[in-house]
Amino acid sequence: MSGPAWGHRPGAAVASPTPPPAAAVAGTSVSSTPAPHLQSFMAFDFGQKRTGVASGNRLLRQASPLATIQASGEARFAHIEARLKAWQPDALVVGVPFHPDGASHDNTERARKFARQLHGRFRLPVFEVDERYSTTEALANGAKDADAASACIILEQFLRSLP
Repeated sequence: MSGPAWGHRPGAAVASPTPPPAAAVAGTSVSSTPAPHLQSFMAFDFGQKRTGVASGNRLLRQASPLATIQASGEARFAHIEARLKAWQPDALVVGVPFHPDGASHDNTERARKFARQLHGRFRLPVFEVDERYSTTEALANGAKDADAASACIILEQFLRSLP
């Protein structure tokens, strides 16, 4: 499911078959739907110690896992910068976790802060996606790297929401 713009509660329930468009981080886009010129994306499943990463594109609407970043703080951003230079995505997608009832929790705010930091540092559009159950789904599918697999799930969910 797509998350709301900054500071608002999430919209549709997780069971919705067609998620609404992802919301952009404040200041990055007038519309909540990415402009057609945004074709390639990099997604992140944020964690305090590990961050899953995936890349994908609008045309194929598929994501591929990249190696999970096993770092925090400034070291995490150095790894992200290297990935961005190598892959050159047009925009970024961040999974934002919520409780099953849609309520925020500590990790919700951490993921949103991470999304704001990405936008501030790299000046790319950043979109939030509700990532409830993405890690559970990745593990159920037998993922060896659950963080990277979760980032794929987040990105594919986002790509499916695009017109």
